[in-house]
Amino acid sequence: MKGYYGVYGGQFVAETLIHALDELEEAFAKFKRDKSAKGELDDLLKNYAGRPTPLYYAKNLSRYLGCDVYLKREDLLHSGAHKLNNTLGQAILTKFMEKRRIIAETGAGQHGVATATAAALLGIECIVYMGKIDAERQRPNLLRMKLLGADVRIVEKGSMTLKSAINEALRDWVKNVQATHYILGSVVGPHPFPEIVAYFQSIIGREAKRQILKQAGKLPDCVIACVGGGSNAIGIFKGFLKDNVELIGVEAGGESLELGKHSATLAMGRPGILHGSLSYLLQDDCGQVAKVHSISAGLDYPGIGPEHSYLKDTGRVKYGVCFDSEALDGFKILSKLEGIIPALESAHAVGYVLKKRDYFKGKMIVINVSGRGDKDLGIIESMEENGV
Repeated sequence: MKGYYGVYGGQFVAETLIHALDELEEAFAKFKRDKSAKGELDDLLKNYAGRPTPLYYAKNLSRYLGCDVYLKREDLLHSGAHKLNNTLGQAILTKFMEKRRIIAETGAGQHGVATATAAALLGIECIVYMGKIDAERQRPNLLRMKLLGADVRIVEKGSMTLKSAINEALRDWVKNVQATHYILGSVVGPHPFPEIVAYFQSIIGREAKRQILKQAGKLPDCVIACVGGGSNAIGIFKGFLKDNVELIGVEAGGESLELGKHSATLAMGRPGILHGSLSYLLQDDCGQVAKVHSISAGLDYPGIGPEHSYLKDTGRVKYGVCFDSEALDGFKILSKLEGIIPALESAHAVGYVLKKRDYFKGKMIVINVSGRGDKDLGIIESMEENGV
């Protein structure tokens, strides 16, 4: 059924937005067939964003873990994370639809920065919604967005994190739908957003597959990526879904798996509706969206993309959990052994491999380093001061 991955997905939105979603679906289909629009995107990805990003053999980390570790370096993409793949694509799509205004939500700030970057480049008005808590813990990205010319609107209601930012962005879209395109940052939301974001992020997996075959002469045993909403993970998984390669998504275990202290949606959630689609969702005993926690603002979300929900149920992807302290270990190990400071989101993938090192021993693995970690240094400093 259109817009669904198994039973997951759909369009659970206000009637006001149905026409906009139909318009977006039609425009996206035309965009994919338009040689000029696709050529503009390909040119910007190469000459502006810096694709292809390297696939780096991490010899020191490999020696430490007893397995061959390759890192897909999305942290080297312009603006510091994989998010620009999607925002450049959707910004060009905005112009293709003859819209003049972009809105976006952001948690860790990387999607907000990437949206502001694309909007500045293409001369489009840009409004970014960011929860107050995230704005405080990701202040460097808040300042970057403002410098790039974005109107950053701080959300001081609800959870004051990513969930609340999405709520406000959706309210804005309902009010201004005629002139506005909403650049959703992950593979969540109503159809066709999960499909659109996955399409633009799938370049990660296509590159990684070509690169590992060239460098190692064979496919890896495992591909590992952190999962919040799930865009970087879907991006790299897309290159290997049809191959005999184990795919592992790593969720944020937070402080513990007690309700309200983690963001492990697939590990601890159940199907429900959030932000316009049916997928796994963290809920309390009354079925209300549960409070969540992660050291990482980008993983601090109670839902998950519908395609990830489907991949979990079918067993094609295995989903594990990395706790805050384990992510901090991953952050420090990669920094000290390879001179690569990862985003705390990516550190969850590294921390999971550290925790499961016996399982990965002797294997060849690819870890998607979805972003760089300079934005997180304040959080790391605060944790160390508190003895974490």
